[in-house]
Amino acid sequence: MLRIVLFLVLIALAAAGAAWVADQPGDLVLNAGSFRLSTTLPRFVFMLGLFAAAVVLVWSILTMIWRTPGRLRRRRHDKRHARGRHAITHGLLAIGHGDTALARRHAEAARRHAPNDPLALLLHAQSAQLEGNRDEAQRVFRVMAEREDTRLLGLRGLFIEAQRADDAVGAVMIAEEAIKLSPSSTWASHAVLGFRCARGDWSGALAILDSNLSAGLIDKPAYRRQRGVLLTARALELETMDRDVARESVMEAIKLAPTLVPAAVLAAKFESEAHQVRRAMKLVEAAWLANPHPDLAEAYAHVKLGDSARQRLQRVETLAAKTSADKPGHVEGQLAIARAAIDASEFARAREVLAPYVNDPTQRVALLMAEIERAEHGDSGRARAWTLRAVRGRHDPAWTADGYVSDRWRPVSPVTGRLDAFQWQTPVASLPSDRGTTIESSAFEEAMLAAPPPKRVTAAPSEDPAEPPATAPAPVPAAQDNSPPTAEEEPAVATAEPVQPAPEPAESSPPAATPVFRSRADLGKPAAAPIPAVIPIVRAPDDPGIDDEGPSDEFTEQIGTPKAQAGGWRGFWSRWGA
Repeated sequence: MLRIVLFLVLIALAAAGAAWVADQPGDLVLNAGSFRLSTTLPRFVFMLGLFAAAVVLVWSILTMIWRTPGRLRRRRHDKRHARGRHAITHGLLAIGHGDTALARRHAEAARRHAPNDPLALLLHAQSAQLEGNRDEAQRVFRVMAEREDTRLLGLRGLFIEAQRADDAVGAVMIAEEAIKLSPSSTWASHAVLGFRCARGDWSGALAILDSNLSAGLIDKPAYRRQRGVLLTARALELETMDRDVARESVMEAIKLAPTLVPAAVLAAKFESEAHQVRRAMKLVEAAWLANPHPDLAEAYAHVKLGDSARQRLQRVETLAAKTSADKPGHVEGQLAIARAAIDASEFARAREVLAPYVNDPTQRVALLMAEIERAEHGDSGRARAWTLRAVRGRHDPAWTADGYVSDRWRPVSPVTGRLDAFQWQTPVASLPSDRGTTIESSAFEEAMLAAPPPKRVTAAPSEDPAEPPATAPAPVPAAQDNSPPTAEEEPAVATAEPVQPAPEPAESSPPAATPVFRSRADLGKPAAAPIPAVIPIVRAPDDPGIDDEGPSDEFTEQIGTPKAQAGGWRGFWSRWGA
């Protein structure tokens, strides 16, 4: 609306000016030497306007002719740029859905139409990576690393290629160069932190962590947790070399991360050695409530040096009572009680706490039951049966990070280099499956576990030992020159040890149809005959024997000729005198 009003105002002013010029009387005379021009004022103004319009027209034509080559060049450049952008866009899309041939074709088009475009270089490098041409990819990434606008991108590509080639030294050098250029680079700081942790440079790792906090890459709670992890790792490494630094580090770590299990265990150990029992117990209890762990139970049991096994059992029971039965960590407390009860020879208590888990035992439960059977009754058969169950049993929680299972806690993941990656949890491989077990249960195991354990009965020695059952006399081997003398020939050489009476067999369940095993506690049986020093050589009927032309020795005369010892038809006819 405003523009329309302004336009109308201008038209009105132009009309008023034209009317004023037309109303002016008189003539306008122009003298230039012999040239004389006489005209009216309106006609002069009109001619002046035409002249101005002609000058503007001529100037426009000359300017257009002058600028035409530049415009043609710009137009051709714009077309090439548009084609390059089109090739880059469709090339990146081809890389995204994995079309190697299409990505290579678009990369070549982008290199022709837009050779200096950063995205064209990126498309070329990624298409080479997709094809598996690592040399070409590294060459392009080096070109990108030399440019100011693509330096970080080129270093990132070289870092990835170094990782694929398992060049750890080259990768860490590239990451350190990138972190010098941009301290806020997440991938570079993560890589340098992982490499420094891998080689045990805890001071350098702490410096990188402080830099990440200053750059805003991590928040304050994550910084406290990760710093506690690094300090704990340094304390564990210096525990046997520099205990003062280790103690200082772990005490700072337990303040930053009070629920970190290895930090709580080591801090409780140092406090216990300093006779600060109450402080050590508080440290373990705080970590136990957040994450029940067998190492915490072990540290809590031995928090006071010199205690008896029963006192350790009572202390472990107190710690286990802090975890309610509805929490997942309740089983760790029960297993800790069973472990302490076995050490205190309280086998009934150990069986009581393990009873809810014996139907579907984990490996630790089965091994504890095997230890109970071996320590309480000396029943190696039942112990072996429980050990077989441990082989087939479900896995217990372990330190797991990125699918990697470790027997001890580590500060970083060996797979990805991620800090504080290990968690106390059940490995993925041990989750329930619909497939059958690899090792099936055996009849031996079922019979062992079904039979009651033998009783330890101390029988009084009787004057008249029970007579052994009558058996058929064993065949006496042929006499030999080097056979030892019998007991009748040399009665004074050695006296047989008195046979210890075995305990009476315990009452057993109704016998099975086909017994698989026999109890080893056999009462009233004499001791086994001693094994002679020289066992007579008796060959089997199908033994091929030795060569006819072999050297003879002292056994040949006692046993017979090689022909007599031959197996098959030769031995048969030789024994019949053929």
